[in-house]
Amino acid sequence: MKFLTHIPSVLKNKYLLTIIGFTIWMLFIDRNDFLTQIGRYQKLSELKTNTSYYNKKIDAAKTELEKRKSDPSAYERIAREKYYMKKDNEDIFLFNE
Repeated sequence: MKFLTHIPSVLKNKYLLTIIGFTIWMLFIDRNDFLTQIGRYQKLSELKTNTSYYNKKIDAAKTELEKRKSDPSAYERIAREKYYMKKDNEDIFLFNE
């Protein structure tokens, strides 16, 4: 028991050792450790950014839908521009920019 005399009394305190052990467990070993929480926070902020992006896309699609409902010639314009549809007597020329 001579080796116990060289250990400082602070390290012999079982409550302090329990608190240190618990802290190490929660910060590095547990399933929800500190590094995992940081990664999850970054993922959450990325998803929030994506949410705002998709909300803008939804709003743009809604305004386009309203335009289509109010203007019947918009269907023909969209069919010609996006799907390259044409009338029988027409030719289509595509230019790459």
